[in-house]
Amino acid sequence: MYDLIGDIHGHADELEQLLTQLHYQKIDGIYQHPSRKIIFVGDFIDRGPKIRETLEIVKPMVDHGHAIAVMGNHEYNAICFHLHKFSGGHLRPHLIKNIIQHYETLKQFQNRQKEYEEYIEWFLTLPLYYENDDLRVVHACWDQKNIDLLRSFLENDRLTPELIEKSTIKNTPFTNAVEQTLKGKELQLPTGISFFDKDGNERKEIRYKWWENMEGMTYQSISVHPVEQLSDELIDHAFITENSFYDSSEKPVFFGHYWLKDNPNIYKNNVCCLDYSVAKGGLLAAYSFNGEKALNIEQFSSI
Repeated sequence: MYDLIGDIHGHADELEQLLTQLHYQKIDGIYQHPSRKIIFVGDFIDRGPKIRETLEIVKPMVDHGHAIAVMGNHEYNAICFHLHKFSGGHLRPHLIKNIIQHYETLKQFQNRQKEYEEYIEWFLTLPLYYENDDLRVVHACWDQKNIDLLRSFLENDRLTPELIEKSTIKNTPFTNAVEQTLKGKELQLPTGISFFDKDGNERKEIRYKWWENMEGMTYQSISVHPVEQLSDELIDHAFITENSFYDSSEKPVFFGHYWLKDNPNIYKNNVCCLDYSVAKGGLLAAYSFNGEKALNIEQFSSI
């Protein structure tokens, strides 16, 4: 049925190796399989050495029906970095940290402005999530309340330029739904506790396991990543603003985004993260899905 592939971040060589390992063949310049289809979870750009080459693989596969792709937060950020507000200025401010995040993409499209803008237009065609009778796919977080709200705004599950600008207005239900869907949920840490992320930015919130029930969990156990500064104290109820989590009765959900380490694993029988940090010396991972209700670790592949 489907082979789902995690965040690529411009690692085209690993992508081609993985597609070959999954028995996709390049025919007329497009990777394809006689009976299966790829689903990409987003984050094709930034960081890696072959961003244009990655897009040259992914986009034709999607355009010709051999793949489905959802939007990642890096594609969303690139759209906002490029588009202007109706009132002037860019939707994503050109701050140093934002320029650094997009630096590799911008450098690799140097003197290719038209090509770059065409890919920005293509990013706008990517849905924020995908669902069929057997599975769900999203870049960072499937929260049904958020998905239902987004479905009331989006056009065919996609953002428009007008909705992109609407999504940059802080602290609205729509903006929060877009943010959590593309970037995950965050939990505020107790006063005085912070840490620095992989890019050197100070964080006073943790990305937490939205598929777990917070009741009875500690800050350390609910955090997606182990953080040295976190204690094993129970989460303060004052910081739990909502506790919707992905129930074990739901259909399997696949996502990326979280820069996991080591070998691919399954969080729950119906919860699978596919981002294993290829852009940080880790793996590019895939899961071969055949309609099963309970996911199986044996169905991972990686490069």
